[in-house]
Amino acid sequence: MSCLCGFSACVSDAASKPTTHIPEYSASIDTPLVAFLNDYRAYFSAGMAQTQTPGAAVVIVKGDSIIFQQGYGVKKVGSNDSIDLQTVFRIGSLSKGFAGVLTGILVQNGLLSWDEHVQEGFPQFSLRDKQQAKRMALWHLLSHTTGLPYHAYTNLIERGFSTRKIALEYLAQAPISGQEGVCFSYQNAAFCVIEEVMKARTEKNYPQLLQEYILQPGGLTHASCDFQSIQGCSDKASPHFWTGSTWRPDDISPLYYNAAAAGGVNASIADMGEWLKLLLGHKPQVIAEATLDKVFSPVVKTGSERRTLGHWIKRDDASYALGWRVLQHGDDTIIYHGGYVNGFRGEIAFNRRDGIGICVLFNGSSELCSDCIPAFFDRWDAVMAQRH
Repeated sequence: MSCLCGFSACVSDAASKPTTHIPEYSASIDTPLVAFLNDYRAYFSAGMAQTQTPGAAVVIVKGDSIIFQQGYGVKKVGSNDSIDLQTVFRIGSLSKGFAGVLTGILVQNGLLSWDEHVQEGFPQFSLRDKQQAKRMALWHLLSHTTGLPYHAYTNLIERGFSTRKIALEYLAQAPISGQEGVCFSYQNAAFCVIEEVMKARTEKNYPQLLQEYILQPGGLTHASCDFQSIQGCSDKASPHFWTGSTWRPDDISPLYYNAAAAGGVNASIADMGEWLKLLLGHKPQVIAEATLDKVFSPVVKTGSERRTLGHWIKRDDASYALGWRVLQHGDDTIIYHGGYVNGFRGEIAFNRRDGIGICVLFNGSSELCSDCIPAFFDRWDAVMAQRH
């Protein structure tokens, strides 16, 4: 998730001009909130120009309403095909949040239990320490507290190995770096073992379950979690890489669709607006408030991990819940995740107390990706300060 530096100020009109602006708030909206939205919009437009980011899309939700959504730039450098609200991006590790919520929904429906052992649904699962494997619960997978080393066998995901193959043939031989439930160590392969448990319990694969329990009832009409869906989509962004002097478009890769729970979701910014409404508790027909409380409850401090908005959040103020990071920013609790895959970058964050959230999707990883969430909440803090 490293950001790229050293961009020149020169940028084409197509890359800097916002293409869609559809606020859905009413004329009675309060003046500080209007000023806040205008300020953030100006900040983001300037950031797109300064960083030459090829394309992006932003959605902001307050309560149960989308109050701002906009596309910026182009789907592919060299074209005039503008990003719109339905343009599909890969969202990378923002996918982990879907896995945590989906597990919660299956728990509330009586199909899974948070404390059940992984081997109950996936008896072939094993580790070098057989007793630790026996004790492993679902919440250990989703909170990255398995005791396995950091990113254990992520390299095999990138070589196209299936999660099942990695679990059966490699995780069983991996060194153990700590006891389960104690230390945070970010995973992709081990995280996706949850897919095998879900399949055993429901006799449905992960894409089917995601569609049935979240995408369809939640109104995420353009979202999916397989390579074929994004390949067949006519309105999709291309990934880009910075060469040191220019952005180079690339092809969408099939990698990480073999680890869908960790990084395989595709979505438009319109989808992510609906997702934010669900996460803020406004789709109780899909997920209960008590289930969201469980999913977002901190499990473990992330400690020495340096990848989470380190310029903005102190180390001791960051935790991991179930597919989500939990950040303490002053008196605020912010639920957050970032993602990077195949040249795409995504950022999502929300404050449940204030009922406000933002998601930004990018088709190139620039400095703006790391700055857009702190810039949003710093401005929001100023709005709240005016009200007290």
